[in-house]
Amino acid sequence: MKITSELIVRTYECDSYGHVNNAVYVNYLEYGRMQFLNGIGFDYKEMIKAGYYIYITHIDIHYKASAFLMDKLFIDVEPIDTGAVKGTLRQVIRKEDGTVCAQADVTWATVNTQGRPSRLPKEFLVPGLYPEKQA
Repeated sequence: MKITSELIVRTYECDSYGHVNNAVYVNYLEYGRMQFLNGIGFDYKEMIKAGYYIYITHIDIHYKASAFLMDKLFIDVEPIDTGAVKGTLRQVIRKEDGTVCAQADVTWATVNTQGRPSRLPKEFLVPGLYPEKQA
């Protein structure tokens, strides 16, 4: 399942070259992931109450084109791999005309309150968390 969210580039996200600073894309990815989790019915707050967390363990990001002030951006998020403890989401940040600004594969892992890898409890294993080929 792919979920798309959108945002408009704000002034404070641009650097001295007039385009979105590379570090800001990581924030955009985070925003897109949270929208994805909400969109698939994943109850993040309840997971935390149950004593589990999702840590980002790796981000492989490729910058393709610049985004500028007031550009409308779309963040596509879809799972490409989901295991018992970890998974990977593919995220694409693109402009309204389809130009890809950045693409990232983001690996996450579930940990318990001690920060140790842990299986995500069954009640949080919602169907949208799995790639279509795994569902």
